[in-house]
Formats: sequence, C-alpha cells, structure tokens
Amino acid sequence: MSLKAELESFRAEFMNKVPAEIRDAMVRADLDLAASGITERALKSGDRAPDFELKDAHGHSVRLSDRLALGPVVLSFYRGGWCPYCNLELRALQDEMPRFTALGASLIAVSPEKPDQSLSTIEKNALGYPVLSDTGSRVARMFGIAFDLAAELRPIYTRFNHALPDVNGDDSWVLPIPATYVIDRHGVIALSFVDVDYRNRLEPADVSAALEQLHRREGVKSAV
Repeated sequence: MSLKAELESFRAEFMNKVPAEIRDAMVRADLDLAASGITERALKSGDRAPDFELKDAHGHSVRLSDRLALGPVVLSFYRGGWCPYCNLELRALQDEMPRFTALGASLIAVSPEKPDQSLSTIEKNALGYPVLSDTGSRVARMFGIAFDLAAELRPIYTRFNHALPDVNGDDSWVLPIPATYVIDRHGVIALSFVDVDYRNRLEPADVSAALEQLHRREGVKSAV
C-alpha cells in the first residue's frame, strides 16, 4: 500500500470518530494557515539550505554540512511522535531507506520534540536513521515552515494529551509544517514538498526518483 493510501485510510477512520466541533475547528485552522502564505515563504527547490547542528535522541550532534560532505541528504520535518500521520510517514521513509543509501544519500528527521520523546518515536517505529530535536523550532524557522498553532486547537491538543509545551519542552505552541527536502551535496535544495495540510505527505518513491536524478547528474559531472 502506498503512503498516500495509508494516510487516506487513517484520515477517513479518524474523521468518522471525531466530534463535529473538532472537525470544524481543524478545518478553520487549515484554512487560516493556508491563507497566511507560509508555503510561499518556505524554502523551495533551487534555494540554498541553511546549515544547522542539532542533537539526536542520544545526545549526539548532527550537522547538515557534515552529512552533505558524504552525499545528498533527505531532510524530513515532522510534527511529533504523537502525530499518527507522522508515524506513518516515518515508517514509510524507513522502508525506502535502503534505496536512499544505494543512491549515496542519508536521511535525517527533525521535530521540535524533546530528545526523550524522539527516542520513543525511534523505538516505536524501529527507525534506523537520526531523529533530531529542534528545540524552539529554530531550524524550522530557518526553512520558513514554523507556525503558531491556532489558539482554538490548543485545548483540543491538550485534551488528547498532545499539549506542545509538554512534549516540546518550551512554552510555545509552535509546530513545523510537515516538509520533505532533498538537498544535493552542494547544499542546494533539489526537491521540496511543503503542504499546510499535515495529512498530505510526499511519497518516499518520489524522494528516490529525485535522488536518482541527482545521481545521474553528478555522474555526468564527474565524468567531465
């Protein structure tokens, strides 16, 4: 089953269960976020990715430029391990990771969650790639994808035990728009996927296709 099919299946099941007032609040928040123009301000293909250094779930530092020195990087921003759509995507990326590796690329996932929360996400989804903690959404801001969660949704998130100050370890209610970037070894974004509807994610096979294009392009350059 494709990631899209899994996401749509879960979405249909969830929306059938959730009360109408919560569904309406989510729709209003989605429309307001789309109207904010955040996707237009986010970094896109052709932009240079800002370098950053973050801690992984075990406290080790990971720097983007160090990874790029070894090859292209697939960078996935997700909301948190509490988000079922994010978990579906993280597992789908794990399944595709052997293809990424074969194409000389590495995979990094980033969320605003505390390291202990990230460790739980790794264990729950059996992930074999680094999951980094973007405290305060500093890096998400650099990529232009950070936003304040709608005030109307905050008590709803709290009701579901997803209060962002608790899981992220700061006083803010900031989240990243789920986004996937393929960054070439020179630090230029070759592919970007940013969607204000967090239930939509990029198919991992499309990531592999972008990496294959980079592989062919770099091969031609190397031959010259």
